Amino acid sequence: MPVKRPESRMPPIRLGIVMDPIGSITPYKDSSLAMLLEAQARGWELHYLEQQDLRLHNGEAFGTARRLEVRDSREDWYRLQAPADVRLGELDAILMRKDPPFDTEYIYSTYILERAAERGALVVNRPAALRDINEKVYTAWFPQCCPDTLITRSIGQMRSFLKDHGTVVVKPLDGMGGRSIFVVRHGDNNANVIFETLTRDGRIYAMAQRYIPEIRSGDKRILLVDGEPVGKVLARIPPPDDNRGNLVMGAQPEVRELSEQDRWICAEVGPVLREHGVLFAGLDVIGDYLTEINVTSPTGIRELRKLAGLDVAARLLDAVAARLEAGAAAA
Repeated sequence: MPVKRPESRMPPIRLGIVMDPIGSITPYKDSSLAMLLEAQARGWELHYLEQQDLRLHNGEAFGTARRLEVRDSREDWYRLQAPADVRLGELDAILMRKDPPFDTEYIYSTYILERAAERGALVVNRPAALRDINEKVYTAWFPQCCPDTLITRSIGQMRSFLKDHGTVVVKPLDGMGGRSIFVVRHGDNNANVIFETLTRDGRIYAMAQRYIPEIRSGDKRILLVDGEPVGKVLARIPPPDDNRGNLVMGAQPEVRELSEQDRWICAEVGPVLREHGVLFAGLDVIGDYLTEINVTSPTGIRELRKLAGLDVAARLLDAVAARLEAGAAAA
């Protein structure tokens, strides 16, 4: 059951959210909106910020925030009030939901949010974890769960990796939503130019993974709340003319039960994420293999609610409320 704070005994939770412009989202698919709708239903105050609204002044984190009201509508889903300065550390909790790319501006934002956390705000996910857990690279901490994976700047090493495996998937380390992901087969005359493009002629790192044929049955998204899977898997089935299991690229969602291998992967990864302060994450699993660990702005909440009746937003806010209550009790 959702945790309810008695309004007569204590003020409502003040929840900040840092996200991309709310007017540009697709509301019926957007997981951040699902979280905001649940928070508003609980009587929490919503404070909306974009990345450029954050600042540090004399070591203290501030934001130019606007009070927000939301609706579950495809055409009229938000109302913003006039902007006002807030001390971010005085908010009870802050959801960091800014989408990648994970660039230097994103890193600077986590420094500001870390100062807010040091002043008392619960930042979801913990800013240091957002910096440390790169969604592609951090799979290296769980090699027992992953397909053979290479992260390199060397075009020659990528060519050798392709020769060894016959078919590989290559992608940038800072992207999202299936952008710039290539399936490359040995003998493909485009292989060199793909490797050159992804590494910018050997100047930046990129990832190559052994191709997993089970992608045709779906790229599984497993959502974790405080290190535990939510109970169902959202499989994203690629369209016939594409290799990418991303909903924004036309993949079709399908709900499934967690397999024994899925549960084993969650048991390997979930406690580590919890230890690092990650309350909400999305594991990408193809066949029996972990391919990515998403901690910046995982999605899938809306689809799981629609297709399986799972209220992941409520479960997440229960976890947030429990952390706040534990912190208040310890103070």
